[in-house]
Amino acid sequence: MSNAHAAMRNGVDVVIGLGSNIDRDENIPEGVRQLHRHARIEVKRVSRVYRSPAVGVDDAPEFHNAAVLATTDLEPTQLRNELRELEARQGRHRAKDRNAPRTIDLDIVYYGDLVAEFNGWRLPAPDAATAAHVALPVAEVAPDWRHPETGVATKTLAATLASDESMVHSIVEAQLSSPHTNSAHSAFDSSVEVYSPRVEAFVRAQLEEIGEDPDREGLVRTPLRVAKTLDFLTSGYHTTVEEVVNGAIFDADGAEGMVTVKGVEFYSMCEHHMLPFFGQVTLAYLPKGKIIGLSKIARVVEVFARRLQVQERMTNQIADAIENSLAPHGVAVIVEAKHLCMMMRGVQKQESSMITSAMRGTFQENARTRSEFLELVRS
Repeated sequence: MSNAHAAMRNGVDVVIGLGSNIDRDENIPEGVRQLHRHARIEVKRVSRVYRSPAVGVDDAPEFHNAAVLATTDLEPTQLRNELRELEARQGRHRAKDRNAPRTIDLDIVYYGDLVAEFNGWRLPAPDAATAAHVALPVAEVAPDWRHPETGVATKTLAATLASDESMVHSIVEAQLSSPHTNSAHSAFDSSVEVYSPRVEAFVRAQLEEIGEDPDREGLVRTPLRVAKTLDFLTSGYHTTVEEVVNGAIFDADGAEGMVTVKGVEFYSMCEHHMLPFFGQVTLAYLPKGKIIGLSKIARVVEVFARRLQVQERMTNQIADAIENSLAPHGVAVIVEAKHLCMMMRGVQKQESSMITSAMRGTFQENARTRSEFLELVRS
């Protein structure tokens, strides 16, 4: 779970349906991957993939469909707009013909127990109670969810519709995976997972390039693991300071002294060699009417650490983020880190470390304040 997900408050459970009949073997996994990467959508369970005939178009490629159970703090219209943005990233161009082939559909099937009409769409989705290609994957991720209008459980709907629409079948070998796969994320146990076919193909090609056999026992699942790991280590690209702070800024109530947080661990990757660098951040600020929740400082650090980085830039980004969020009298940041690009390769100096600092406001202008901060760091 990303830090933004952990910070999500007052979320509502939703079910999102996915469909594709263009490059579907890539687009369905990529659709799930994009949902996992969204800072305000926490994917909890993922269904198998189902295949079904196209509706309303002769000789059109068959569809692949899936569903995810998720939690979000987005309102229904906001969530729908975000899903449209994700569709656009995958090359979806909505045509007037609703049955036209498409790279990806990302549709809200259920939003809590909400029943509502919007401008041209409604909740729950009408297909939830009438289409097997929607009901079957939904029943895998939320079998006891009851349709808010009929009260019928999704597993009952699925059983009824499956008997009427036998052309819908699960594709057992296509289990969609999570970056943190465990029993809570997967509605189906399979020895074969699919996460990001495109990234996995890149990793497989790299293994072959260095002379390895990607089909040997120890490497069979390596492309899958690397694809997941890359998404985790670069999750900072897909969240913002505003999302992780999530309103946790409070009146100072007389707090005027220096606030210092030491030893915030971080792990990042050097943008020059894509090797890790890691260490600790010490941050201080002088409140001017506002303070920030303690855990949010660590979350802000991770927004910038979980990207391809250079330490100098990351240090300044953290300082700027706190300054922009709080408008304090001043901000000070010191980062000390070890770089594997210097330890494992090149000059190979294992005991080396790098220290960078960024001073803003009073910490930059007032030597006494700066000295107080540096004394606290040394203590």
